[in-house]
Amino acid sequence: MIRVKKKLTIILLLITAAAHAENGYELWLRYAPVQNKTLLQQYRSFLKHVNLKGNSATIQIIKNELTNASKRMLGQEPLFAKSNLPGAIVVAKEIYLTQPGNIITDELKKIDEEGFLIISTTTGSKTQTIISAKTDTGLLYGVFHLLHLMQTQQNISKLHITSTPKLKLRLLNHWDNLNRYVERGYAGYSIWNWHTLPGYIDQRYIDYARANASIGINGTVLTNVNANATVLTKPYLQKVKALADVFRPYGIKVYLTARFSAPIEIGGLQTADPLNDKVQQWWQKKADEIYSLVPDFGGFLVKANSEGQPGPQDYKRTHADGANMLADALAPHKGIVIWRAFVYAAENPVDRHKQAYDDFVPLDGTFRKNVMVQVKNGAIDFMPREPFHPLFGAMPKTPLMMELQLTQEYTGQGTSLVYLVPMYKEVLDSDTYCKGNGSIVAKVIDGSMDKHQLNGMAGVANIGNDINWCGHPFAQANWYAYGRLCWNYTMSSETIADEWLRLTFGNNEQFITPVKKMMLASRETMVNYMNPLGLHHIMGTGHHYGPAPWVSNLSRPEWNPVYYHKADSNGIGFNRTETGSNALAQYFPEAQKQWHKASTCSDTYLLWFHHLPWNYTMKSGRTLWEELCHKYYAGAAAVKKMQQDWAAVKTMVDRERYEQVKQLLDIQYNEAVWWRNACLLYFQTFSKMPIPDKYEQPDKTLDYYKSLHFPFAPGN
Repeated sequence: MIRVKKKLTIILLLITAAAHAENGYELWLRYAPVQNKTLLQQYRSFLKHVNLKGNSATIQIIKNELTNASKRMLGQEPLFAKSNLPGAIVVAKEIYLTQPGNIITDELKKIDEEGFLIISTTTGSKTQTIISAKTDTGLLYGVFHLLHLMQTQQNISKLHITSTPKLKLRLLNHWDNLNRYVERGYAGYSIWNWHTLPGYIDQRYIDYARANASIGINGTVLTNVNANATVLTKPYLQKVKALADVFRPYGIKVYLTARFSAPIEIGGLQTADPLNDKVQQWWQKKADEIYSLVPDFGGFLVKANSEGQPGPQDYKRTHADGANMLADALAPHKGIVIWRAFVYAAENPVDRHKQAYDDFVPLDGTFRKNVMVQVKNGAIDFMPREPFHPLFGAMPKTPLMMELQLTQEYTGQGTSLVYLVPMYKEVLDSDTYCKGNGSIVAKVIDGSMDKHQLNGMAGVANIGNDINWCGHPFAQANWYAYGRLCWNYTMSSETIADEWLRLTFGNNEQFITPVKKMMLASRETMVNYMNPLGLHHIMGTGHHYGPAPWVSNLSRPEWNPVYYHKADSNGIGFNRTETGSNALAQYFPEAQKQWHKASTCSDTYLLWFHHLPWNYTMKSGRTLWEELCHKYYAGAAAVKKMQQDWAAVKTMVDRERYEQVKQLLDIQYNEAVWWRNACLLYFQTFSKMPIPDKYEQPDKTLDYYKSLHFPFAPGN
């Protein structure tokens, strides 16, 4: 009988484990049962009673979140009351708590409208933990933070947390089209089903808002920067209103991309000239219409005179003329214009690296106060690695918002495990030297460098309608990390990876330690097998999938990979010093010094700024050709190691997510070998040097790799 019971127990455990397979939909909000008995008892006592003050929609969300988390993590439902209960958590805005000399009152002075406090207080024998803020949204952020502490098994008996976001605008930019196609999207179709809006509110819209609020994201641009004017028509504005109504209680504002030619396309005008009175009036009326439906509408994001998009330069006007026209229309409603600085023109023969700087620096100080200029992290286009954009620090009179990419257009697309935070941190921590040593990019974009009230960061979203939101399970980490960095850009890559792993997979140290190490190394691994030593933009054209350094037949020079690597019999690399394009001169002198001489330039940016001979001696002692071979082979070998590391934790993760990551790592390894072989075989036609015998030789020819075509690759 005992043996039979044991067998039944084993069977039940297996059934339970199989049933617990996870598809990733819950992201970092799984609220898994707490296994540590000591902490479980502490948390149960902690969440037994909750004094929740207020009755807004946001307060109701807080109540639901605490209830859901408590039931799932602790197996109990908290008792809510608006009066004081002994030993309770108090969740309340400052208006309920202000008392002269009170520690809460003093601490509240340190936070802004979105910040929060979590403070444990003791009066006699009575202990309370107070979550307070100046707004209901701040309370929501505080509650999510407390629940994150519990999910990651922190001791919460004595808390003193004062938290306020370092950036005011923390936005996701969706490159989603009205037909549900997502440009550069690798996680299925757009989550916005415009066809069924406004009548049908998909649960996913609510879950999206909840996930963003849990990491402090407070704005979403619903539509693609390659804009469609249709979204500004009345039927679609009703749909926008429906989404705004869902997001508002979560502290999230909606923004739209504005097509500059909308007055012609949907307004019946003959021109979109920003200095034309009728055009200005049209935009003013359109702004009034939007705000009548969405009173807290955030504003417009604009891509103009870039990659064929219409803009003010079509009428011999400046970017400032265009931005200011829209800013004037939004100003009465306290809306803002975010004007993208991603511009380059086929007619301009100057190095693409230089064009945004040349266009925008002369306009510094001419933009309205409610205009921000949105600048990509680097001057080319979301490369696996590129130096910080020279515009950072060069426009002190204009608030600059940094644009990062979460969706992995050039960093492995939807098939690669690449944790991007080391790349984000690399840029944020870069010193511009605009006001001497310590003038890092982060201090430019947070407004502190030049005393700007408007400040923020934008992330191109990696979210689609795949069941796990992001396609690759580990791509969720980049969404999570982006929100955390917007709130506090001083957080380390390691800390954020540790948080995400615990929230997403659990607190097993035997799992976390090796997988965190794998995540932290993954970006450098990807750079090595794709674009080592400062090589850039050598991806397949159009879809940007896979290597194609040989492409040279596209109509615009800067669309061709050969434009960027400039390989020839003499060497390889783009000379951006004074003997070349002189793009280096756009940086401040102290920043220039680190890259000016090949002998002192770091290997990471060597071929970004210098064209060097194949036999150039590297710091390692290897020739440039040998170093390229070393990097490409090391990158592919590192992906093989990632496969082995993931296999080693098989028993520590649910089967569904384990298998998905395993299969994607298999694809990533094949792609790493493809990158390695194709690039080295191509560059070998110029170097005329052999791939060292110690490496496994390519098993296919260069002609084979050139023959590959992907007409239906995502993003094409």
